[in-house]
Amino acid sequence: MNILLTGSVAYDYLMTFPGLFKEQILPERLGSISLSFLVNSMSRQRGGVAPNIAYTLAMLGEAPYLMATVGEDFNDYRDWLESKGVDTSLVVVVPGVFTASFFATTDEANAQIASFYPGAMAYAAEQSLKTLEEKPDLVVVSPNDPEAMKNFAAECRELGIPYLYDPSQQILRLSGEEILRDMKGAHFLFVNDYESGLIMKKTGLSLDEILKIVNVVVVTRGEKGTSIYTEGKEINLSVVPPQQIVDPTGVGDAFRGGFLAGYSNGWSWETCGKMGALAATYCLEKKGTQNHTFTRDEFVARFRKHFNDDGLLDELVR
Repeated sequence: MNILLTGSVAYDYLMTFPGLFKEQILPERLGSISLSFLVNSMSRQRGGVAPNIAYTLAMLGEAPYLMATVGEDFNDYRDWLESKGVDTSLVVVVPGVFTASFFATTDEANAQIASFYPGAMAYAAEQSLKTLEEKPDLVVVSPNDPEAMKNFAAECRELGIPYLYDPSQQILRLSGEEILRDMKGAHFLFVNDYESGLIMKKTGLSLDEILKIVNVVVVTRGEKGTSIYTEGKEINLSVVPPQQIVDPTGVGDAFRGGFLAGYSNGWSWETCGKMGALAATYCLEKKGTQNHTFTRDEFVARFRKHFNDDGLLDELVR
């Protein structure tokens, strides 16, 4: 399956706080909050939603490609992605600008406070799906410049291309009308539990009403697992227990990569969800969003061991 990923490409600056955020916040003074957390570690990692998803997809045998705008500091990142099997031919370098940057601080309970500098991502709306020589089978519309997200979703509807709508961090910037506009016509909606609540609050729609305009809704719920809603059914899946918990950053993106690899192979929704859950756990066990590694043989062996099923994923290791 030909999967095109649009969205942010960024460098992640990941920090850890040796305490709990909740112990430092005074609810009665939220209106004048002023906090500075002294962190005890920091690392610079490759990130951004689109390449994070593409990275896991490529490890599972797919050949995804990106459409994004980046800064002049992208050369090493491009080499890394290409070496993993990700096509970056549609990634455009904006002269004189830095690649977007994500700054995240995680506490001892894996709660996270983050900020995002768009940099070259601000130019993403200058790209168009109409310039593509070959129409993709699926477009992922993930967090990006809001205008670019609107344009890509509209072009998918106009060109008849199925798309996955993943507003994620941009839900805070988008109005209910904007979210509703781009959910309509989407094949997939991917959100976490908190984001699903925000969408329902902003749009005024219930889950049942959202399912009337989106074919498949996937809600990730952290340690509580994942719910997949489609065809009048609700499929609830548990997480794959990690060997260790190192860093939650990028876990949702890894889930999407695993899920889409299953979808690309035409497997059941349950299998897609299980693949997403395992890919997410691999990511949780490493620091950063693109440092988890596995061979397809290793992935299948762990999948079969956890889910006690020897009959799935045969095509993945042929």
